[in-house]
Amino acid sequence: MIALSVNLNKIALIRNSRDTTNPDIPAHAQMCIDAGADGITVHPRPDQRHIRADDCFDLARMLTVEFNIEGNPFSGPRGSDRIGVSDYPGFMALVKEIRPAQCTLVPDGDGQLTSDHGFDLRKDGERVAPLVEELQGLGIRVSLFMDPDPQQIRLAAQTGAERIELYTESYAAACRRRERVDEVFGQFREAADVAAQEGLGLNAGHDLDLDNLPRFATIPGLLEVSIGHALTVDALRMGLAATVAAYQKALGKN
Repeated sequence: MIALSVNLNKIALIRNSRDTTNPDIPAHAQMCIDAGADGITVHPRPDQRHIRADDCFDLARMLTVEFNIEGNPFSGPRGSDRIGVSDYPGFMALVKEIRPAQCTLVPDGDGQLTSDHGFDLRKDGERVAPLVEELQGLGIRVSLFMDPDPQQIRLAAQTGAERIELYTESYAAACRRRERVDEVFGQFREAADVAAQEGLGLNAGHDLDLDNLPRFATIPGLLEVSIGHALTVDALRMGLAATVAAYQKALGKN
């Protein structure tokens, strides 16, 4: 069965629009779990524009499902310019202290609105591999955020990572435009085949939604999807519990 990990970043973004704790992040995580979510994902960035470092510790103390923390492993510590918001300790320091079940390494920067590309391991492989080993030494499963590029996926296997997360924006965009959907879907099928050949577990995420998820869920070997933006938007219309149930149904679960 494919695990659904709910990304809480957009819930935190709503909270951060005011000087408040509402909506409460752990409470909404619990609502997702009660509705059937298999995991919780967060992506704390150094500018703490949505999920903050403190949220990660709060979630780690209460979660009863898998915790997946995403981020750029090269992001260092940074001071906070907001009253009541703790400094950002650096991504690796944060993850090493919390020790989530899974850490997804993502090559993003502050200037990006959201994650928009996978690793280029021809350039960064030698930097990434020792970080993978360090995290694994703490009992953390490591996934690398990757484009559906067979050559890059083979390089991901060489880092020692257990999984990759396929960046699915190109598939989502093709579905929105109703252009080249079969062709782009075929690229992800090929990427999944290469991952399986290399012994890599397969995760996926980015702009997956109730319309495009059922087909993507047929990708062989898919273990987990992490979904935040579309799920949060759907929850405004349907309610959070009903939305989590709808996404589980889209994954083929009753």
